[in-house]
Amino acid sequence: MNASPTLNGDIPVGNWIDRWIPAVMRPYLRLMRLDRPIGTWLLLFPCWWSIALAGEGWPDWRLMILFAAGSVIMRGAGCTINDMADHKFDALVERTKGRPIPSGAVSVTQAGLFLVAQLLAGLVILTQLNAAAIWWGAASLALVFPYPLMKRITWWPQAWLGLTFNWGALLGWVAVTGQMAAAPLLLYAAGILWTLGYDTIYAHQDKDDDQLIGVKSTALRLGAHTGPALAGFYAGAVVLMAAAGVAAHLSWPFYLLLLLSAGQLAWQVRSLRMDDAADCLAKFKSNRLFGWGLLAAIIAGKVL
Repeated sequence: MNASPTLNGDIPVGNWIDRWIPAVMRPYLRLMRLDRPIGTWLLLFPCWWSIALAGEGWPDWRLMILFAAGSVIMRGAGCTINDMADHKFDALVERTKGRPIPSGAVSVTQAGLFLVAQLLAGLVILTQLNAAAIWWGAASLALVFPYPLMKRITWWPQAWLGLTFNWGALLGWVAVTGQMAAAPLLLYAAGILWTLGYDTIYAHQDKDDDQLIGVKSTALRLGAHTGPALAGFYAGAVVLMAAAGVAAHLSWPFYLLLLLSAGQLAWQVRSLRMDDAADCLAKFKSNRLFGWGLLAAIIAGKVL
């Protein structure tokens, strides 16, 4: 009988990677965070929302599959970039010192070569889209590469993450229609506020270490005012999502299901324990439920 995985810092140990993957490949899969898929879901949902919002009736399943594959690859590439830039900081933080680069399992050079391979794989997927989407997809790299530097220069690195992680709200629409419109721009703005909320919650796990080593975050900037700020971020996100629904001419079931999904965000704000790292991580991961809820709302607004 297999024991439940335990943690080495933030890395699950004893899971499917240890059981099924050859030892030489394990550090690279962990560099991609394949054993921690929540980041992939948070990157993927804005893509799926936008594809569903742009389509007629049920979403294009070919695009849904392409964007799912692309999200796995590009989330892995983003994690690799982040770990290459932050490996010295990660070595000083208890939660992250066991990651592949600071632990010595992968060198910076090896990580760089692996990054190139991931970007090439992402390019192959991107070229399956229309010409406009290819250009919009390539433009996202201007946000991806500077992200690890943001925590050194601004108290709001979570805002930059929002710009980066929600680019799929624009790209998905263009992949369906070949052009930009108001609805995806509103959805993109909503996603930025959503990310500001969930990543501020995530950042509360590391606030003591971040303060000690001198990096910045909204968790440190907002401090005791995090609760009201989260309420504002999430409320703004829901209002902008409703506006995107209006712009896309969604029917009434969308707004009903959006309201129900907003209850999940309200639960996060109401029940969050900011000084409990485990609770912060659980609330952060719970945003997958909101992602599914909004996707169901959009599809219902299209087909009902």
